[in-house]
Amino acid sequence: MATIGFDRATKRFGDARAAVEELTLDVADGEFLILVGPSGCGKTTALRMVAGLEGVTSGAIRIGERDVTDLPPTQRDVAMVFQNYALYPHMTVFDNIAFPLRQRRTKRAELAARVDEAARLLGIEELLQRRPRELSGGQRQRVAIGRALVRRPHAFLMDEPLSNLDAKLRVQMRAELISLHERLGITTIYVTHDQTEAMTLGDRVVVMNKGVVQQVDAPERLYRHPRNTFVAGFIGSPAMNFLEGTLAGGGLRLGEHSVELPDALRSTLARSEGDVIVGLRPEDVVLAAGQDGTIAAEVAISEHLGPEVLVHLRAGGLRVADIGEGAAKSEDERAGELGDTIVARFAPGFSAPAGERVTLSLRADRMRLFDPGSGDSLIRA
Repeated sequence: MATIGFDRATKRFGDARAAVEELTLDVADGEFLILVGPSGCGKTTALRMVAGLEGVTSGAIRIGERDVTDLPPTQRDVAMVFQNYALYPHMTVFDNIAFPLRQRRTKRAELAARVDEAARLLGIEELLQRRPRELSGGQRQRVAIGRALVRRPHAFLMDEPLSNLDAKLRVQMRAELISLHERLGITTIYVTHDQTEAMTLGDRVVVMNKGVVQQVDAPERLYRHPRNTFVAGFIGSPAMNFLEGTLAGGGLRLGEHSVELPDALRSTLARSEGDVIVGLRPEDVVLAAGQDGTIAAEVAISEHLGPEVLVHLRAGGLRVADIGEGAAKSEDERAGELGDTIVARFAPGFSAPAGERVTLSLRADRMRLFDPGSGDSLIRA
């Protein structure tokens, strides 16, 4: 096992904007670190820089105590698991797993023992004589992981390894990856665009956009304490609601409504005045009984998902903020009939047809406030 370090690591392709811009990041020995972000954010490029599959334009990459910036992939002692499995179709499962050991001219007895050990860990002992075409997607992914495992590398690098699996298999493989990491403790960098994977697998999550790190934090802190509107809008499904608000005299106005802020939040924002963007998670929009401070709303669409109901609501007097790129709503949603709605997460017993009126209350203690110009949070955790 080993630490991995990025020291102002930058990657440019020609004269284009940097795919990765001065990335400085330390991955602890045995840590499971997630790189997440939209397509083109630089997460896969960063992973390939560690593997040596992409050169570094400037800066440095460290694995353990070694500067590996200019070393070829074969000298970095890392194992990469790809999205498309990259198995040799003409080889058996045994031979696919054994391939890196044969490249190292490992003795036959040790080779067989290490392949058998990996197969037992992954529960694929009975598949060793089959070929990839005879395997399911989940079985092929286990073989790809086994091939990386037998090398006993300093680190695992995983590039969206579950994206080709169906939803049920992804859940199963997530659990197996967590269990495998707990048993082996190998330093792992895992790239994904799937928020569920990011929030359930990682010790820490790195959110990237346009080649730049937006926030590095534990999953729960990312969710509850996003550093800016990009992170707030990207992390969470459905995304955070964003509303136009105004701070004045220690109070908050949301359109026609006045919101009483908790003492701790009011103290934090004592010197802040003017327009703000107010972020609120769907579970923090709750049904109320019509008391003071509540908001009348109309149901637009209800999505019954079994354990929860997601309800799109038009709330009178609230103005939905357009935060631009990285906004909670897609361009199609903003242009269509859901552009002026907020989303609430209700218990499964909720049922109301489109057009029905409901009364809402907003959890002021859970609100996040952002600067409308920079997008940065006004509340430091």
